[in-house]
Amino acid sequence: MDRRTFINAVAGGLAIAWSAAEAQQAAKVPRIGYLSINLAGSPHMTEGFRQGLRDLGYVEGRNVLIEFRDAEGKLERLPALAAELVALKVDVIVVGGTVAAVAAKQATKTVPIVFVSAVDPVTDGLVASLARPEGNVTGLATLAPELVGKRLEQLKQIVPGVSQVAVLWQPGALGEHTETDLRKEAEGAARVLGMRLQFVGVREPGDFDRAFSDMTRARAGALTVLGSSMLINERGHVVSLAAKNRLPAVYGLREYVDAGGLMSYGPNNVDLFRRAAAYVVRILNGTKPGDLSVEQPTKFELVINLKTAKALGITIPQSVLGRADEVIK
Repeated sequence: MDRRTFINAVAGGLAIAWSAAEAQQAAKVPRIGYLSINLAGSPHMTEGFRQGLRDLGYVEGRNVLIEFRDAEGKLERLPALAAELVALKVDVIVVGGTVAAVAAKQATKTVPIVFVSAVDPVTDGLVASLARPEGNVTGLATLAPELVGKRLEQLKQIVPGVSQVAVLWQPGALGEHTETDLRKEAEGAARVLGMRLQFVGVREPGDFDRAFSDMTRARAGALTVLGSSMLINERGHVVSLAAKNRLPAVYGLREYVDAGGLMSYGPNNVDLFRRAAAYVVRILNGTKPGDLSVEQPTKFELVINLKTAKALGITIPQSVLGRADEVIK
């Protein structure tokens, strides 16, 4: 072998070795699938998840990749988007809410799934139990049915004479079992409090004007809103119509209060997404999702907007203000 041939052979061998090393290094970078009902409506929650990863040493684009799939508010797109993530062979899928979690579970029985803010993961068939999920699904649940009653209690405290309360909700957004439980819990709490409930459904933003007209005709004296991605995304519209119709309202997320709503009581969703990162990291490090118990929130935030209260002519009792985690003046 002459000198030129030898040098070319060595250079070629090194190039192959370097390419193999680079491929091996790239193969070690985990990929997370992130299935969202509407990314544009909840960027702060996505950032909460990214922050949780950074806190644990995982930086997007450096040592972890995130494949986003966005249903853009169209629930019917979720199954196909979940299937896309499975086809990409991601290492774990993160989903927000019950409907997205169900779509992901139907798409795969092997890829680990971490849900955030599922209302009742046992009843909805996502996990076998909270303590021992089994299967490939785990995550963080909320206590939505129980919290509906708490919000009605708070409405009674700030509007003592209220008897007719409208409940704004999006049929089909939370799953049949969850919606049934929410209605039962709300109706049971209303009976104890001496309230009558008017359930007003909206399927798209174009339904809002009609919904609030229905509330006015029924002489609703206050409002509470059941959670859904569409309603959260349209929170500015909901809050504006509540103010226009002079309806004191209590919501499940502080995002409504930040948008000008009167009061919210519930878990901090940004914190839940941040905590979901810990589940993902443990799974990437080899823990089976079925061995990770489902967490439930232990801290709930009461946020009150005094500017909105003043505009509605409501004086918030000191006993309620004293319990608030944050008061917006």
